[in-house]
Amino acid sequence: MEKRVKKAIFPAAGLGTRFLPATKASPKEMLPIVDKPMIQYAVEEAAACGIEEFIIITGKYKRAIEDHFDSAYELEESLKKSGKKKLLEEISRLNHINFAYIRQRAALGLGHAILCAKPFVKDEPFAVLLSDDVIDAEDTLLKDMIKFYEELDCPILALQQVPGAEIQRYGVIDGVAEGDGIYKINNLVEKPRTEDAPSDLAIIGRYILTPDIFRVLECLSMGKGGEIQLTDALRGLLKNRSIYGYLFKGRRYDAGDKVGYLKATVDLALKNPQVSEPFKEYILNVASRLKK
Repeated sequence: MEKRVKKAIFPAAGLGTRFLPATKASPKEMLPIVDKPMIQYAVEEAAACGIEEFIIITGKYKRAIEDHFDSAYELEESLKKSGKKKLLEEISRLNHINFAYIRQRAALGLGHAILCAKPFVKDEPFAVLLSDDVIDAEDTLLKDMIKFYEELDCPILALQQVPGAEIQRYGVIDGVAEGDGIYKINNLVEKPRTEDAPSDLAIIGRYILTPDIFRVLECLSMGKGGEIQLTDALRGLLKNRSIYGYLFKGRRYDAGDKVGYLKATVDLALKNPQVSEPFKEYILNVASRLKK
């Protein structure tokens, strides 16, 4: 089995119900954070880690994602003629990336979305990035996970400590610390009640997986919510091999939630050189009004 991680899966077939009515006919993944759609942040993160093949799992009403990552000849020519070099570079710098699009015909969960990619992944390890988990570009989460995968030759799950009140929204691990933020996982539970959670270490939207996960997914019955749960498949995989978690201590935004989306927008706008100064002035003005 090829050890280097060259492929990445981006599940993008969800219904985006938490952002209705904005997502009634538009993909949640295309919601802009400052000046880029949510999914582009994840694609750029993977590209920075040396990923070479990008597999996007789409569904109905998701055509805008394909159009976004396609070249736009007329627009590019117009920008070129008008001398708008920076804008031209911005919209064309991902044109070299190889994308494959797979239709998930029914919203049957994250595990099913990943199983849809089996013909493209074949027998290689691969990354999974959930684009509504936005990671600050200054953090090296995925790069660190790939490094640990190459050392351990085992699946690696991104972990983050979450407050007890939020634990029921996540898959949660029972594990043993082995240094450098690494945990050997003994068990995984999908969306437990707070009082039943084995820890406060939740699985967040970055995974390095091995192709043997497909055999487990193919045999899996429906789990919570009537969906094929990736957490259930990982628990099955634990019977045959070790799985590790990497504790992430950087900044992550749950942009699939309205408040998390707004936090990501504010923080990333404050880092964007084109808008940071006037936006900072506006934020300070708002803050002063709120104190009155």
